[in-house]
This record gives sequence, structure tokens and C-alpha cells, in this order.
Amino acid sequence: MKLFRLLPILMVFAVLPLQSDPTTTHSKKHKVPCKASLGQCPDEGCGTDFDPNLNRLKNIRSLDGPVTPHTLTWMKKLDDPENFSEGDSREELTSLGEGQKITVVAYLLVAKPELGGESCNCGLQTPAETDNHLVLVTRATVQEFPLADNEEANKQIFHSRELESETAEFTPRVRLAHPNFTREKVQPLIDATGEDALLVRVTGQLLFDSEHFLRNHLVRVNNWEIHPVFKLEYCTQGDSCKANSDGGWKSLDDLT
Repeated sequence: MKLFRLLPILMVFAVLPLQSDPTTTHSKKHKVPCKASLGQCPDEGCGTDFDPNLNRLKNIRSLDGPVTPHTLTWMKKLDDPENFSEGDSREELTSLGEGQKITVVAYLLVAKPELGGESCNCGLQTPAETDNHLVLVTRATVQEFPLADNEEANKQIFHSRELESETAEFTPRVRLAHPNFTREKVQPLIDATGEDALLVRVTGQLLFDSEHFLRNHLVRVNNWEIHPVFKLEYCTQGDSCKANSDGGWKSLDDLT
């Protein structure tokens, strides 16, 4: 008899509509791009109340002048601005080195997709229209935090390595002339190394990411970046390539 009394109640629950889980992907707020394509996106991007000049620097296609070789340790020691605040001009940053064309030898740990929609790229979210975030560390960092035998431990090891990292960026406008500047091309080269660390020689613009300096802080040593990257070479001879010699280096542009 108790079962028969419960049947009407059970039937009511059976026909009630299922409530959506507020944590599902469909219920998350979707960021809408401000332009339909990269070709329509101006160099200052959009949503530029913070600093349109930062976006203009991020979106350059090339940079004239000589290339100055530096080390990743040198980048780590660069000073932060003392007087920069939101909306300021970038003269202080230029005096600290922003805008130089530099080349650095380092170990590349990962090429991260950045599909969330950045203002410099008008909020676009396709792989072709977004940056790849390159995590660079020194040989000393790789040696200090060697890989373990299990995946969970290696997640913590990567985090420890990233705390000592500097950043470089593949950008979609440079990618138009360098189609190999993608995660899909460089990540397999990283994965094929014994320590998930690919020796690379990176050439690009020295840039201070003032947005991440003032807000949305990232896991890294400081906010000086190589952004954008104009050339990336990787060592085809393990760890034996030298910064001041072309022996063993292969340009990512030449990868088929």
C-alpha cells in the first residue's frame, strides 16, 4: 500500500523539467568579439580604455634596426617602472628598454593557447586570430626541477618552473607572414624532448606588459616579455647549440 501512495508523487517528479546546472558550459557568460575578423581589428584593438598604446605595440608586424643579444637572466633583472599608472604615456617604459629588438636563448616549456578573447585581438577567439603564450626558462631552472615519473607530480614541477619564467608571444598579425608560429607546430618539438624543455633562440620586441603589471597578474618573474616574436629557432642538437653561433639552429619557419 505504501508504494501505491508514493506513485502519484513519483509521477509528478517524472514530468517536472530538469533544472540546468549553473556550472555547465552553456550557462557561462560568453565573451563576444567586438570585430568579426582580424582584418577588421585596428592596431589599438578594442576595449582600450586601459592603454591603446600597449595594444599597438603588441600588434606590430616587424621592427627595424639591429638585434641585441641578451640572456633570460638579464630579462629577469629588468626594473619595473616606478611612476607608471593606468592611462600614462610609455616614455618611462621606453627609457627602461621597451621597444628594443632583442634575441634570447632559453628553454621553451609550453606554447599555451589564449582563446579567451584579448582586447589587442578585438576579443576574437579562434586559434588563427589569437596569441600563443610561450613560457621560457633558463637551463638552471630545468635542472633544478627535473621531471618525475608521474603526471600529477609533473604538474607541480611545471608550476615551480613557471614561477621562474619569462614570457614570449606568437601574435596573429606576425603569423600572417610566419604561418608556422603556432602551438600546433612548436608543441610537438617540446614534447619530444626528454625534459619537456626545448632549447630555442627567440628574436622579437622587448615589451612591458603594463596591463598584467597593474592587474591580472601572471605566474612569472616579471612583466617584461618578448612580444611579438619575429623569429624562433630551435636546437636540432639537443642542448649543444650556442647563442653566438648558427650551428645546429633551425628556424621554425623552415619546419615542414
